[in-house]
Amino acid sequence: MASKNHPSEKNILDALRTVQDPDLHKDIVTLNFIKNLKIEDGKVSFALELTTPACPVKDKMEQWAREAVLRVSGVREVNIQMTSAVSHGSAAEGKQAIEGVKNIIAVGSGKGGVGKTTVTVNLAVALARAGASVGLMDADIYGPNVPLMMGITGRPYAVDNRIQPLSNYGVRVMSMGFLTSDDTPLIWRGPMLHNVIQQFLHQVDWGQLDYLLIDLPPGTGDVQLSLTQTVPLMGAIVVSTPQDVALQDARKAILMFRQVRVEVLGIVENMSYFQCPKCNERTHIFSHGGGATTAANFGVPLLGEVPLNIAVREGGDAGKPIVATDSPSAAAFLEIAEKVAAQVSIANLSSSNTMIIE
Repeated sequence: MASKNHPSEKNILDALRTVQDPDLHKDIVTLNFIKNLKIEDGKVSFALELTTPACPVKDKMEQWAREAVLRVSGVREVNIQMTSAVSHGSAAEGKQAIEGVKNIIAVGSGKGGVGKTTVTVNLAVALARAGASVGLMDADIYGPNVPLMMGITGRPYAVDNRIQPLSNYGVRVMSMGFLTSDDTPLIWRGPMLHNVIQQFLHQVDWGQLDYLLIDLPPGTGDVQLSLTQTVPLMGAIVVSTPQDVALQDARKAILMFRQVRVEVLGIVENMSYFQCPKCNERTHIFSHGGGATTAANFGVPLLGEVPLNIAVREGGDAGKPIVATDSPSAAAFLEIAEKVAAQVSIANLSSSNTMIIE
């Protein structure tokens, strides 16, 4: 039995129940975030295991937990180890999961030219920088730009009939760009596209991944249908620019994902504004507010607004994604990565088949 100066496990857990995850809207004890709780001579230690290493409030959660425990009578010291175990998307009936991959996320757009691949590449690198295991599949078979933007050259090889992805910046990558010369056009019909997509999904040795991002081609065609019909996408991100013509196509992309029962995790508004490097004045070259309005109309989050910045373009052309540098221009992508990770955790928690991979 605990005395006034000797707190019990119940005292500590009751205190921690006052700490709520602001995204999941449940307390950290109910969410089973508290691991390896130990109490000895007024010293309390435990691991706080979050659902993603990219949690946007990780530091605050640690602070809140520490303050809650220190309020317990008899506690003199609190040691917290921050860890993570990314939640797992559930497999839909009739769809073949990818071995070792927890969450498959499609990144799409209704039209080309909105910077979808730039967003996907920087999102993948940002998640990897946060500590997640990340893969990136370039499903834009006709225009595979991911190798250039990721700064990867060479050809994949096979081990035991499994294709080994190439990697950079902590991200494992597979793309048709590795298998063709730079200027070779691909003139393929639907069945050939389907076969390549299936090979990239199931014959590549992706290893153990928290997130596999799939950079889709623009539009709502064969590749999108192939993916949504055969693999359990846990969600999709839609990229647009603020002007009406892009948003009109973005709305079509949202409706396409909903028609095939893929949850839309949110909208990214790319090229949202230009900020003058000298006076810091913002100019909305492609209009303003369209992404937020579209997100509100469809009841999905606006994941972020990415400014039009020459450093982002230069980084893509040079194979150095902006989030792999210390540039202030990386901030928008880093925040989007945190919000995506949070939306994945929310979606998985709300699923009746949610489970946490230990």
